[in-house]
Amino acid sequence: MLILAFETSAKAASVALMQDEKIIGSSYQNTGLTHSQTLMVMAEDLLKQCGFAPSNVSHVAVAAGPGSFTGVRIGVAAAKGFAWGRRIPCYGTSTLESMALNLGIYEGTVCAVMDARRNQVYNALFKAEKGVLTRLCEDRAISIEELKAQLPVGPVFLVGDGSKLCKQHIPETILPPEHRQHQRAAGVALAAEAMIARGESGDAATLTPNYLRLSQAERERAERMNK
Repeated sequence: MLILAFETSAKAASVALMQDEKIIGSSYQNTGLTHSQTLMVMAEDLLKQCGFAPSNVSHVAVAAGPGSFTGVRIGVAAAKGFAWGRRIPCYGTSTLESMALNLGIYEGTVCAVMDARRNQVYNALFKAEKGVLTRLCEDRAISIEELKAQLPVGPVFLVGDGSKLCKQHIPETILPPEHRQHQRAAGVALAAEAMIARGESGDAATLTPNYLRLSQAERERAERMNK
């Protein structure tokens, strides 16, 4: 089994290859270039560097949200296009869960947070114990104040591009090293591997982004219609 994973939910873009439960290669770029410029070039280069052709890929995975509306949309479109043309399974993973998996083996609570603006974060909580990650709540949009009130006692590790923002408001939390703090495609591959092991279907045709809330344009349109 060879999984090609994409991560475009924030400013950085990354791709990873997982073969038989092992991450064999990854590429990460945070240069400010748009994901549409970099993503497929990164994937092609990574496959070549690892000695594979696109036809060798058996499964595709992508962080399907929450995250940047544009970023998530680009990643999902790229994954669906790659999978559809080759008629292979395509898995959409939770961006937040993928970030938590990328943290590695820590004992405590993993608090995945992405800046959702309007004094909110996209968030999910996970319990990390003896190398096993257990989800404590569903992906959600929540205020930092509400999140602070819900955090359990004990070490809480922040991951995601909202980590430093939350650290300012919740100083008792812990910031992991930078390379473990932000979303990367390796975590997406790990999440997809778990979905495959559970026997979940990877249907590219039905895969859609999970934004958790309406875009700003949609919110403004709804506000105008309700006036």
